[in-house]
Amino acid sequence: MATTVPVESRKEAGVLGVRCSLAVDDRDSTDEFIRLLNKQFPRDPDVLFVIVHAYSDLSTRTAQELARTSPDSLAAHKLNAEALEMQGKWEAAQYEYEWMLKKDPNAKGTHFLLGRLLLSRPDAGPDAGERAKKEFEKEIQIDPSNVGAHYVLGELARQDGKCDDAMPRFNEATNLDPNFAEAYLGQGLCLVSMKKYEEAISPLRNAERLMPENPEVHNTLATALQRSGHKEEAQKEFAIHESLRSATGSQQPQ
Repeated sequence: MATTVPVESRKEAGVLGVRCSLAVDDRDSTDEFIRLLNKQFPRDPDVLFVIVHAYSDLSTRTAQELARTSPDSLAAHKLNAEALEMQGKWEAAQYEYEWMLKKDPNAKGTHFLLGRLLLSRPDAGPDAGERAKKEFEKEIQIDPSNVGAHYVLGELARQDGKCDDAMPRFNEATNLDPNFAEAYLGQGLCLVSMKKYEEAISPLRNAERLMPENPEVHNTLATALQRSGHKEEAQKEFAIHESLRSATGSQQPQ
């Protein structure tokens, strides 16, 4: 008669399997144990904790292997740049991206990453915005499907009060990625500022569907509804906005 192995024993065996396979650097076995744990113990906090650390360990080892075997590759420099950026080492990260562009000016994604860094870097200087725009524009020339570059150019134009320039960027972003919630919000914000309230409702409904917990979405949608004569719906959206704003401590304008 077959003996049923207790649940805790199976879980412990799987966890030990992950740790042992990592200890001997058997990555195939590690993957198998992770798949087994995920299948048998989905959403178990102890199992998820072990898996997080396993993936982190595998990521570190793979990064070290890349640095050791191909230290001068674009991939190695990109990985290093992203790590430096996450640590707030802006100058070193920017040097890496610029080195990559000198080696291959047409590498997909690099101009976008440099532009993003220029916007994130607190000491980039007063011309950082313009420099970043140029990088995003170069990225689109190389890769017209870079949805992030289209969106950021749109958002920068919107923040400058240039919604006529921003709308085509937001439209392209939503065409490339129909689930790009922030781009729909950008469309809605622009249309409201242009007093095209009825037109703003549709993209704002999309933004609401994709990020229902964002107070700004509800506030902007409520404004569009109210100004276009849908007063009952507007009051509902204002109420949702106020509830979310209170819950998160946000200071969104009424």
